[in-house]
Amino acid sequence: MKKIMHVAEAFASGVLNFLIDITKRQVEEYEIYILYGVRPLTPDNVEDLFDKRIHLIRMRSFNGALGTVFNPKAYIDTYRLYKQIKPDIVHLHSSAAGFVGRWSLPCKIASVFYTPHGYSFLSGNGSSLKRLLYKSLEWLSAFRYAKTIACSKGEYEEAKKLSKNCTYVNNGINTTELRSYVRLFRRPESPVRVCTSGRILLQKNPALFNKIAESLPDMKFTWIGEGELKNQLTSSNITVTGWVSRPTALEILRDADFFILPSLWEGLPISLLEAMFLKKVCLVSDVIGNKDVIRDGDNGFICHDAKEYARRINDIICGRMDGKAITESASSDILVNYNVDTMAERYKAIYEEKAIK
Repeated sequence: MKKIMHVAEAFASGVLNFLIDITKRQVEEYEIYILYGVRPLTPDNVEDLFDKRIHLIRMRSFNGALGTVFNPKAYIDTYRLYKQIKPDIVHLHSSAAGFVGRWSLPCKIASVFYTPHGYSFLSGNGSSLKRLLYKSLEWLSAFRYAKTIACSKGEYEEAKKLSKNCTYVNNGINTTELRSYVRLFRRPESPVRVCTSGRILLQKNPALFNKIAESLPDMKFTWIGEGELKNQLTSSNITVTGWVSRPTALEILRDADFFILPSLWEGLPISLLEAMFLKKVCLVSDVIGNKDVIRDGDNGFICHDAKEYARRINDIICGRMDGKAITESASSDILVNYNVDTMAERYKAIYEEKAIK
């Protein structure tokens, strides 16, 4: 049986959910190893979330993005485990693991693949100098013999600026486990419920979420999650759940009328794909990832400020836009283009191709 070694320093949120879903499929055909780092959002029971046949190896030398990139032991540990495991395929996830793996491993000998899950240099987080550093690291690493597999078409367009040795596979979700939470669209009634999910940090733009809530005071807004910028959610009609179990989060999403994602940057957000499949009216910001999956006015809405989010929500409530048609189109798109089975088959095909630099 061939071996796959996944390397994931950022073992939380989207990357974690991606690996949970794809390795459930891969473990039937491959022996799977995951080298992972712990972040504040990594669940305490993270190893219980995976198939018991998967080998999970915690990397103590993985300590945040830059804390990993500038830690020599991270490179030594990654290479040492590569030599011990002798994988046929190595898949690196997110920027720090992508840099460490591409520079510590013999990429001309091994089959090495890299998925950014949202390039760090596209973020609005931190100074322009920090973003320049991230972009420089990506540019240097692109000279290594590893194939980039972007997680959306928009991310692929950015990858092509760095290397010709790239392709993309859209993120996908496990629709089977979500079917019991699907609720057919009905015209929203008072109180109208609006939600989002994720860590409350700059990327997810809590300040704009708060403005939208303030502009729609009669509606109930829920943020599923927790984070350091919770203090920006001051509107009296916002409830912050804190971290809740996945079934609880899905129940909240099931009962919502609208899902909004006003992010400053994204890869291809799993939370959005799940909301679309559950037939929520989705409103998102105009950034890579969001605009790759949402077609404005067809399967959701792309918005640019609080007034536009509020106007679109009222268009659905008042019947000026057909909410049923929009949600059915969104759910159909997920089934056809963004399901985990299709994603796993595409990755398998790319793994088996010969990477050409």
